[in-house]
Order: sequence, then C-alpha cells, then structure tokens
Amino acid sequence: MRYEKVCIEALGYELPDNVVTSLAMEERLLPVYEKLNRSFGRLQMMTGIRERRLWNEGTQPSQPSTRAAEKTIAKSGIDKKDIECLLHTSVSRDFLEPATATVVHDSLGLPPTAVIFDISNACLGFANGMVTLANMIELGQVKAGIIVGTENPRPLIDATINELLQDENVTRAKLNLGLASLTMGSGTASAVLTHSSISRTGHRLVGGVVRTASHHNDLCRVQGDACLSDPDNCNSMYANTHGILTNGVQLICETWPALMEELGWRDLDVDRIFGHQVSTVHNRLVFDALGLDKSKGFYTVEYLGNVGSVSLPITLAIGVEEGRLKAGDKAVMIGAGSGLCSILLGLEW
Repeated sequence: MRYEKVCIEALGYELPDNVVTSLAMEERLLPVYEKLNRSFGRLQMMTGIRERRLWNEGTQPSQPSTRAAEKTIAKSGIDKKDIECLLHTSVSRDFLEPATATVVHDSLGLPPTAVIFDISNACLGFANGMVTLANMIELGQVKAGIIVGTENPRPLIDATINELLQDENVTRAKLNLGLASLTMGSGTASAVLTHSSISRTGHRLVGGVVRTASHHNDLCRVQGDACLSDPDNCNSMYANTHGILTNGVQLICETWPALMEELGWRDLDVDRIFGHQVSTVHNRLVFDALGLDKSKGFYTVEYLGNVGSVSLPITLAIGVEEGRLKAGDKAVMIGAGSGLCSILLGLEW
C-alpha cells in the first residue's frame, strides 16, 4: 500500500479514571493462588504491566467514543458537515446490531451523507480502519473522515476471574491460559484523516504492508459474539500466551522488511517506532529479533496494559502529545492481532 494524498490531521484519546494494579487483579484470585501455591507479583513480573485503567460498570463503548471523536474533530479544524466517513473499530461495541458507529454518528450530529460502519479484527481493528479510510481518501471517494474505537474489557476480566474461582479442578495450566485477560485495560482512541489538499498539518500516512498467519487462529479465543456487551452472559478469554508471543514476533519480523521495501526505507531511516501493547517482553523480543535501536521505541503498556485495538493509536497519540515526533521524522506503527494478523504503517511527520 502506498499513499500520496493521505494525512493524519488530528489524534485523540480518552482514558478512564479508575486505575487497577496488577497486584489488585491477582488478589481477586487469592483462593486460586493459594490452591496452586502461586506467589503474588507474577503478573507484573511476566508482563511488565504494573497497572491499567477500567471504565465504570455500565459504560457503553459509544459514550467515550463520542467524547473522543468530538474533541478530535474540533482539534482537526474540520467542520462536522465535511466528515464523510466514520468507522468504529473496536472489539467492544454497544450491541450486536446495529453497528455502534450508528450511535456515535447520531451523537456527534454528523451529516447523513457520511459512510459509517464497524470494523472488528481483534487488536488490529483500528489499524484496519486507518487503511480502509486511507484507501477511500486516496481514491478520491472522501476528503475527510474519522476512525474511533473504545475497548471495555471489564466484563471479560470479571468472567475470566469468576470462571477460575468456580473451577474446582483449576490447574496452573488453566490459570496461565486466563492470565492474558488480566493484562487488558480500557481506553478510547480516535484519528481524523484528510486528503492532503485540505490538510493543515502535512503529517502523511505514506503506506503500509499486511501479513497474515491465519493457521494460528486457535491461539486466542473468546466464545460468544455478545461477550463484551452483556456482562451477565460474558464468556472468558483463554490465550496461549507463549504461542502468541513466539509466532506473533515471527510474523512481525516477516512484515518489517516488507514495509522497508514497500516504502523504500532502511532501518536506520526510521526515527520512532510505536508498537501494539502486549507486554514489555513482547516489545523487547521484537526489537532484539529485528536488531532495532530500542531507544526509538515508545510504549505505554506498563501503565495502560493491553488496550486491544486502541493500544497502538493511544500510544501514538500520547507520543505525539509528548513531542516524541518532530517535523520530518519517519515513524512506524506496528499493529498486530490474534488470528494472527499484522499491519505495519509508515508515517512521515
């Protein structure tokens, strides 16, 4: 994928006020830890995640999505009547039908001519949304649009903990399969993309590449399509963390050189790298495997956890807010999702 006319006009994010430490997560599993002779502190030691944030009970994804989108559109300077596309891209959604995008569109008061729909692809949804909107802009179908998503894993976390507590035959293996749920955090991200002819920032999305290893689709599973919208009927998530880590890093290592070739870049040309948030271990293994300078990486996983599909754009937004990108810098967004799928995107700031 190559883009000549696509700009990132504004980025935004919303984070909950409720901070939950990894130790607090483990304390909820006290009977299981005692039964299996597990020591507290393992979760942070294994993942590097000391805390995450969670939305209040009853929060619908469309609510923080609307707030974030409202702020990001205002920040972009684009009039709402000129927003021609809205994509809601998280795993979490208000209900199975209709699309959560319809609620956000209505709440924002966007024009009836705007194209709207949901995109869901595990932790890769937001990156898929960026590519989808960028394609529409490059083709001349729209001049401005917004991608937004909100992840709310609280019901999933509660379901996983409850299932482990109620399992009379719980084992260390079952506990390990459920630990991935405890790394999750809540958050919202949004991005306004525009045609370069109306951009005021000139921050370009220059292209990207996709690689898929779908034979690993069994490494992470959540059964039941309404799991994140119905707390009373939510299913737990079980993940083969070792399999995801090993095969996910390999997939990114296959995707990185393809991105460099597609964009005509060298590794040394890249000034900053923003990655999907799984764990500090994952981040280190990716940089070691690719032989990249770790000082170029920027992550938020230690205090936000794995925020699913919005981990990557939240991290980019915070990095930009902190001045981690300068005019003329080249940056790479490393997106990955269970399944396994990867998208790497190149930016010129």
